[in-house]
Amino acid sequence: MGAMNDSSGHPDPPSTTDGRAAPAPAPAPPAPARRPAKNQPTKATKAAVGAKGAAAGRSPTKAAGTSKRSGAGLGAAGARPRGTGSRSRTGPSSAPASSQPSADGPTGGGATDPGPTPGGGPWRGGPRRRLTLYDRRLQTANERWSLVPRTLARLFRHPDLVLALLGKRAAVERDGRVLNRSAQALVEMTNRFGGEAGGSPEAARRYDPTLMRTRLRRAAPAVMPVRTDVHVAGRVVTGPTGAPDISLRIYRRFGSGLRSWRGGRDLLPAIVYFHGGGWVAGDLDTHDASCRMLAAASRCLVVAVDYRLAPEHAFPAAVDDALAAYAWVHRHCGELGIAEGQVGVMGDSAGGNLAAVVAQETRSGGPAAVADLPPPVAQGLVYPVADVRFDTPSMQTMGAGFLLTRDTMEYYRGEYLPRRADWETPRASPLLAGDLSGLAPALVVTAGFDPLRDDGANYAEALRTAGVDVEYRCYDDQIHGFMGMGVLSDSLALATEVCDSMGRLMRRSAPKGPPA
Repeated sequence: MGAMNDSSGHPDPPSTTDGRAAPAPAPAPPAPARRPAKNQPTKATKAAVGAKGAAAGRSPTKAAGTSKRSGAGLGAAGARPRGTGSRSRTGPSSAPASSQPSADGPTGGGATDPGPTPGGGPWRGGPRRRLTLYDRRLQTANERWSLVPRTLARLFRHPDLVLALLGKRAAVERDGRVLNRSAQALVEMTNRFGGEAGGSPEAARRYDPTLMRTRLRRAAPAVMPVRTDVHVAGRVVTGPTGAPDISLRIYRRFGSGLRSWRGGRDLLPAIVYFHGGGWVAGDLDTHDASCRMLAAASRCLVVAVDYRLAPEHAFPAAVDDALAAYAWVHRHCGELGIAEGQVGVMGDSAGGNLAAVVAQETRSGGPAAVADLPPPVAQGLVYPVADVRFDTPSMQTMGAGFLLTRDTMEYYRGEYLPRRADWETPRASPLLAGDLSGLAPALVVTAGFDPLRDDGANYAEALRTAGVDVEYRCYDDQIHGFMGMGVLSDSLALATEVCDSMGRLMRRSAPKGPPA
């Protein structure tokens, strides 16, 4: 190194040994042009994109993807953070996956609960969770489809082809309604290869109740997927005085009812569910898939009741069992982990009849009203039997050709209500109750091509007239039993909608407090 100049304090220029000044160093070669990182736009590309964005009225900077907002691709000091698309000596690195779930749930995974929103509300997760509920790509991950329902579902995606093969191309119209094409294909296949279940009283009596129950138990899993994101447990509880014990099945979606973000435990509402089957057939197994769906979609605890069936146990055995099961659930809220007093009732067909009767009997001043047994906070009645006299217009126009027939219903009535004097009592025909005021808010669902359509419509109108909050829905293109026909894509979507609506009604009708 050269000596320091005493006057300036700067180093002397370097010199050779003979005192001559050393030649100036050669200029450094220019740095090679930097290639753009992989997947990064070049200047020409940015300019082209910016021109297009300007033509569309957008900021050229935003159109070229070069936002300079803090955190938008650059660190606080303006340097690109590691691991975000820059090249390293070991090759290009990929951007890390976001730890936040998307609005529609994880890609390729099942529906997830996005958790509570800062604003709270009666439905945890708000619209984000509802979007996942109706996204079939996500929900399929939480369903188990065995070979038979999977095959049938694929078949009924092409109803026109099925109907053409059966020689039934023409659309079915009745009462100004047009039958859903997939439902029509299912009806025609059943009529052609399986025969209507009880086309006449004589035909129905050829099948003893035991055989009818076996056939329904075998058919149910062939037309419904099974939800796998629900925990199922059995219980046996004490029945009415002098009656056998009652079997229950309890459904809870995994992850629901756990400790919440507020620091306490989120207690679920409970729905006591009564299955259909004309009071003669049906059990916990035939409606297992439907109850799993109800628990998953409503995010309520579901308690299915295996009440006694006719003709071995005629009226009012089923009513007594329904009331006993409802009372047991209410008196064991702490044990079941459900919110105190937030218990509703729900049922389909004959089960809808029982749910309506329980709501009437337990209201203030009702026959079963007691101090420690409050009435249900909500009632869900899916194509219910409201008047066993069966003299409505829909019973005439839809009483044949759509699986459930008027003759079949009359057969069921004869087994369950052998004494004609019982037909017009409110415990058998809830529509005939003299006073319907003070009942729980109701969700009433019917199908357009169902002999029981007018039963549900008339009961909904009677409740509304009595001042009861009623949500009535008639799915005009569906048939009786669509809630258990998951092999039909439209029916499965509508069944999900019914279960979702029941969950919202439960929370809307519950006593004011922290959301469950």
